[in-house]
Amino acid sequence: MTLVTRSRRDPDKFPAFQLFILAIVRLAEPIALTSIFPYAWALIKRYQIGNEEDASFYAGLLISSFALAEALMGMYWGGLSDRIGRRPVLLLGCVGTMFSMVMVGFAYNIWIALAGRVIGGLLNGNIAVIQTMVGELVTKPEHEPKAYSIMPFVWSVGTIIGPMIGGLFADPHESYPHLFPMGSLFQRFPYLLPNLICAALLLVSILMGYFLLEETHPDMQPRVSLPDQTFLSENTPLIETSDAIKRPAVDLRDDNYGTMRGRETRSPKDIEKQHANIFSKRIMAVVVSLSIFTYHSMTYDHLMPIFFEDDRVPIHALFGTANPLYSPGGLGLSLQAVGMILAVQGIIALTVQAVIFPPLAERVGVHRLFIIVTVLHPIAYMIVPSLLYVPDQLLYPAIYLCLGVRNFLSIILYPLLLILIKEATPSPSVLGKVNGLAASAGAACRMIAPPVAGYLYAVGKRVDCTALAWWGSALVAVVGAVQCFFVKRYPARKTEEEQGRAES
Repeated sequence: MTLVTRSRRDPDKFPAFQLFILAIVRLAEPIALTSIFPYAWALIKRYQIGNEEDASFYAGLLISSFALAEALMGMYWGGLSDRIGRRPVLLLGCVGTMFSMVMVGFAYNIWIALAGRVIGGLLNGNIAVIQTMVGELVTKPEHEPKAYSIMPFVWSVGTIIGPMIGGLFADPHESYPHLFPMGSLFQRFPYLLPNLICAALLLVSILMGYFLLEETHPDMQPRVSLPDQTFLSENTPLIETSDAIKRPAVDLRDDNYGTMRGRETRSPKDIEKQHANIFSKRIMAVVVSLSIFTYHSMTYDHLMPIFFEDDRVPIHALFGTANPLYSPGGLGLSLQAVGMILAVQGIIALTVQAVIFPPLAERVGVHRLFIIVTVLHPIAYMIVPSLLYVPDQLLYPAIYLCLGVRNFLSIILYPLLLILIKEATPSPSVLGKVNGLAASAGAACRMIAPPVAGYLYAVGKRVDCTALAWWGSALVAVVGAVQCFFVKRYPARKTEEEQGRAES
């Protein structure tokens, strides 16, 4: 007898409602994580850590501390979700992030802020868990491009709201002195207000996830349904016992009742798949590609506000030198202007994700599109230093052009990598571990990227060549453009023998 999971959802239909609830739970996290980007550099300078020229490096350490802790625990949370379910691990991650935000807001020195970021990362395994839940909610391959574009879409919405909150509400005594006077709580803790706002949004996500989000783990569904051919009679129990959760109701007069015949047994192949090797060549090739992309993408997110806020050298001084590498300082924009630019970047990313990606992936194909955008990615970094030579009246259109190129490439690439990871996973029973591995590798790269990029920017600032940091990111993107050809695409439907040969 075949066991069939009871679900309120039709597995052949697109799981719109559950993906919507999952998106709401997901939304608060990018808001919380990106809200620190506009003021991280100012926070470091306020605490007077090291020389002012090194502020970009220490800001990178503060941002990357969350990713460091997340990398250490990513595989643990992914494996735990395979054992106890996705939903409790997801909600615990939201609680940890909320506690982290409050701790950073009340920090009165850099060490408390750093500890808050680390604690938040240790308790957060949501990237892997959410990717796994999307993979379990979507059972039809034709739904994958649309489904896997939703979470990056939500991330884009979060990157609109997060920097706006951080840029508009950081240090409110300076921006709104009539509302937050001298001696008030928010004057003593200048970065508390944006963190409290983000914590409140996380609380809403936790409540919605607790009451509305379903468990997606295939072995932890609440009930099982009767097969169509099951014979029901007056001897069939009407009330399910505790054992009915494991075995559907049966005809008590059946000759096979009480014997081993007719019961579902697990084949050795199923047991072998449950302990499948998650370090196969196919999986590791995609994980390496994801790690490279995560690294250079994170350097962009870290360098952009620093480059925008750094003091600007007059354009005539740039053209008055014979040194072709001369690229001092940044664009000299205000904290509020940077917050709005980051919000517009989120709108650009959202548009690419919602309007361009699904039809483009369907027309071009997942693997071919993955190769194209990965090979073109170095361009996004090489064009940014040219903003130093743009006149003031054309500066904002040029900024948005650079952001448009970057977001077109990066926003398309990320969901493609998620689809490739799911396809490379040998069995649904290890999907949580595989996504945990990918999340840990990505978090490790997010940990390394900000301090390295910040260090290169600090070195470049000393020698009047801040473009050095952007060129370093472009070099890593070139490495990714070469490595992407090692990621092979296999047909979605394969026999077990073919799939076994592909894994070896």
